[in-house]
Amino acid sequence: MTSRFSPSAAAAEQPPPAPGHGPAQGPAAGPAGRGAQADGGPRPEAAGPAAGEAELARLVRGLDLESKVRLLTGADLWALPAEPRLGLLPVAMSDGPQGVRGTGDLPGGTGLLAPAPSALGATWDPELAERLGALFAREARRKGVHVLLAPAINLQRTPVAGRHFEYLAEDPLLTGAVAAGLVRGVQGEGVAACPKHFVANDSETDRTRYLARLDERTLREVYLAPFETVLREAGAWSVMTAYSGVDDGTEAAPMTEHARLLRGVLKDEWGFTGPVVSDWAATRSTAASARGGLDLVMPGPEGPWGARLAAAVRAGEVAEADIDDKVLRLLRLARHTGRLAGSPARREPAGRDRADFALLRETATRSMVLLRNEGGLLPLSADDPAAPLRRVALIGPNAVAPYFQGGGSAFVPAVRRIGFAAGLRAALPPGVELSVHRGGDARAHPPFLSPGVAADPRTGERGVRAHYLDAAGATLGEALRPTGDWGDFHDFPEGTRRVLLRTTLTLREPGTHRLEIGAVGRFEARVDGERVAAGDDDRGVGLVLDSSHHHPPGTWVTLEVPKDEPRAVALEIDLGVVDAEGYGRLVTAHLRHLPPGPSRAEEIAEAVAAAERADVAVVVVGTNEEVESEGWDRQSLALPGPQDELVRRVAAACPRTVVVVNAGAPVLLPWAREVPAVLWAWLPGQEAGDALADVLLGRAEPTGRLPCTLPAGAAEVPVPHARPAGGVVDYAEGLDVGHRGWDRAGRTPAFPFGHGLGWTTWEYASAAATAGEAEGVRLAVRLRNTGRRPGREVVQVYLEPPQDGPARPLRALAGFATVTAAPGESVTATVSLPRRALQVWNPERAGWETPPGEYTLRVGRSSRDLRLAVPLRL
Repeated sequence: MTSRFSPSAAAAEQPPPAPGHGPAQGPAAGPAGRGAQADGGPRPEAAGPAAGEAELARLVRGLDLESKVRLLTGADLWALPAEPRLGLLPVAMSDGPQGVRGTGDLPGGTGLLAPAPSALGATWDPELAERLGALFAREARRKGVHVLLAPAINLQRTPVAGRHFEYLAEDPLLTGAVAAGLVRGVQGEGVAACPKHFVANDSETDRTRYLARLDERTLREVYLAPFETVLREAGAWSVMTAYSGVDDGTEAAPMTEHARLLRGVLKDEWGFTGPVVSDWAATRSTAASARGGLDLVMPGPEGPWGARLAAAVRAGEVAEADIDDKVLRLLRLARHTGRLAGSPARREPAGRDRADFALLRETATRSMVLLRNEGGLLPLSADDPAAPLRRVALIGPNAVAPYFQGGGSAFVPAVRRIGFAAGLRAALPPGVELSVHRGGDARAHPPFLSPGVAADPRTGERGVRAHYLDAAGATLGEALRPTGDWGDFHDFPEGTRRVLLRTTLTLREPGTHRLEIGAVGRFEARVDGERVAAGDDDRGVGLVLDSSHHHPPGTWVTLEVPKDEPRAVALEIDLGVVDAEGYGRLVTAHLRHLPPGPSRAEEIAEAVAAAERADVAVVVVGTNEEVESEGWDRQSLALPGPQDELVRRVAAACPRTVVVVNAGAPVLLPWAREVPAVLWAWLPGQEAGDALADVLLGRAEPTGRLPCTLPAGAAEVPVPHARPAGGVVDYAEGLDVGHRGWDRAGRTPAFPFGHGLGWTTWEYASAAATAGEAEGVRLAVRLRNTGRRPGREVVQVYLEPPQDGPARPLRALAGFATVTAAPGESVTATVSLPRRALQVWNPERAGWETPPGEYTLRVGRSSRDLRLAVPLRL
């Protein structure tokens, strides 16, 4: 049995000390404290750490101003500069949080691909997150990475948020608990975690410009809370600021300049002693950002600091003591990660092994949420004489092309990807027939040109040829790619000003062929010499920051191929190189081809016919790279394409239909009550197929619980969109984020926060609470496994405060614990609720307090399945 706490509270309720006087709350109590400071280093016992600090300060004093300033901007896209005089090696950073992307220096560049963070949040298991964090750290060290830019601990405030899949939960307590586990795992292996994006950067629309407007209580109790938990319980060694800004009623500024939050709260009040890192190209000022509390500007070597920052110091606009503090924070980070002379040596990690793949598979199975299982259809069994399993129809666009991970900076080229069909084929007994049917394409864009139709017009080699041209049009080099995917392409010679893509398409299949040509920047596209598309976007780095280069808008060209008359088509795109400042120079072109083929209606009819013949139909529906990605917020919660129709028609044809949802963020399931079994599989990472087979066939229990609320309709969502108005995102819902907002509105979702079934049932027998003066509340919950299989249960405790005091949510998650039990076994779950679970922020006193009155602790299986009530008077 393991237990989970809400954030720890101060031993005494009083305002924090004045800025500059250290942490407001002292060392963390409980299992997560582990004797750590806010920067994750050891507590100052005896003279060791203090002597180390003195040595770091001495090193800083030995540098001149220009040398110190040089260390504060990246040397390139990923690494900070070295300084031999200090024994400082370059500190390399890389994106997460589904793995480690690397820095592009390793040939091949593949990595272990974990389930998306929203899947990890669904495990409700900080200990599993800690194990996964250790795996990420080993992977980082294999790739020469010292700082992992993860976890993303913004909240799933609205289901349409583009990076919803990249966040852990809609709830601040659950987010903080799981994130702290991940950070402990990463840093336990000597790699720094960098929680992001500080703070209230919970949507993507105009993310580089908007201000999040929220009151101080909402900021403290909801959006700062996960960061405070991670710093206190796991001691993160660095923090990343957001692109966006915050208006908290006292200061309105971009987060890279927000002195009240970066200096006042993060550093002075919480005692954070690591560096604050900018998001890439987020820093827009020199003196304001330096004074505001930012420490490191990324990427480099260009940027607003450098010589301009040195000049600002000499002009008296920035104190040199602030520069010294920034360098000192960098040196602490380097010391933690072994990049400073005298740092403890770390044993190099071994190569990837079976245990790594097994952990990714376990995480995927543990994250899956069984939403519905009428009649006990799942798990499937080949040995049940009452329901023999001889034919299985695997149906759906995501059954054919699973969505393994979300788009944007979280993307990791996986070492392998096991599809759903491959996983089921390997797991089903030899006598069971498996057929696979797409049932219609859900994507708006066709596939990339394939080598089967594209060839170099000069040599005949399969693929698309690139010619690198200088300003005068002279050729500097060439390259050949097998497909039409020239997305975010950087690898051309210095001096390249244009990239000319050429290929000849040989279209043999008679009928209507369609090409889609998309590019960014300045370009011209020609088909058989005729200009068909052009662009003149000169935004440069703006293309990177809003992710336009990932999905350029396309122009369609229709080509007819007569029967028995193959057609040759010359395709040419002339691309101007985009200068993206610190990101380097790039071009992007997507060349796509849709050959003649069956219509969506014909594919659905084929899938329905297969379902009629099958003993079980497994329909995999979901999102794809066009829907869920960094860079934009979704416009709709509906499944793309004809997937709703497909589910309904298959379910009508096959009474034993299982629907698997392959999505990282909520989608509408209008047919949910029309099918017997619904399983949410998230974006499951590289072991997707094996993990799904484990669950469908009962080899593993789906122990996931929803970390977000699934709406029944878009109009019911408390925060339905993420669009700024007048440059402001107004957090008007206040404290009522996520499931709290559903409770406030009195609405019934399709499936509530915390919901999840399993292979067994549970009886909640009793609960008793004991309250202490300093340690908070300890709740003992007695429950029994009443089913026929072993199971794992997540016991959830929600706090109902008195409603005659300060305005508060009607009900809030206050703690949770996991237990396992054999059939018929009774167990006790112990959930500790420190005082912070009962507290509110008092803006007038600038401190935490516990309002007196009658409280109720509600205990159950979800935010809407609450089986026990425990009164509590404070």
